[in-house]
Amino acid sequence: MLSYRASIPLSNHTLARLAELIRTRRIERRCRWRRLDPSRQALLVLAHLRNGDTYARLAAGFAIGTTTAWRYIHESVDLLATLADDVHAAAKRASPLAYTIMDGTLIPIDRVTDERPYYSGKHKQHGMNVQLLTDPVGRLVWASPALPGAVHDVTAARTVGLIDALAGVGVKTFADKGYQGAGGTIRTPFKRHRHRPWLSRAQRDVNRSHARIRAIGERAVATLKSWRVLTKLRCCPHRATALVQAILVLQLVEEGRYSG
Repeated sequence: MLSYRASIPLSNHTLARLAELIRTRRIERRCRWRRLDPSRQALLVLAHLRNGDTYARLAAGFAIGTTTAWRYIHESVDLLATLADDVHAAAKRASPLAYTIMDGTLIPIDRVTDERPYYSGKHKQHGMNVQLLTDPVGRLVWASPALPGAVHDVTAARTVGLIDALAGVGVKTFADKGYQGAGGTIRTPFKRHRHRPWLSRAQRDVNRSHARIRAIGERAVATLKSWRVLTKLRCCPHRATALVQAILVLQLVEEGRYSG
């Protein structure tokens, strides 16, 4: 089999932090021997999450079995996911900000037997709905547990408790028209309807200003999707939450904003 070197667009700090977490977990579990040391296992995990390398390619590159590669990645993702903030901790961390931006994104998945709950009419494909919270400069603050793609954005935000958590800390949040009626501290643009077929000039100006703010939140979506494993999930949809939360922790570590 042919092989070649490849780069991972992450810093050594992220690799060292993940290796430290793996090493600590091995000591807690009293593991005596593994095919890869903590640094090599961390590199394996980052190659999978960031570059989207398959288990077969990673197994060949690291000279281990495919099952071993799957097990190393699975346990590391679960380890990282346990370190992610819950919705209340995320809202408390966002409370000092002038405002936040909330948006939803779809993580595509392979077709499944019971496909109806996962089909998003908005995106015209199957996937998992993830709610994102962004700071005023477009950095990712929090990513919610993944829900089936058929769930509407405002319903998803209510289900994971994000709207109530933001209202509890009183932080103003900008969102698109899909969140109208959310209440709390959520601010949405004016929308035409049968009782308001036309918007006034002042309302259109407000909507333009609102759109400029929300556009910044798209950077967080791009940041999340830069982890290539999320290009299309080829695993059980129930693993989406652990993957997203693990990536959130790694992204915060990469940006030097992880305080855990």
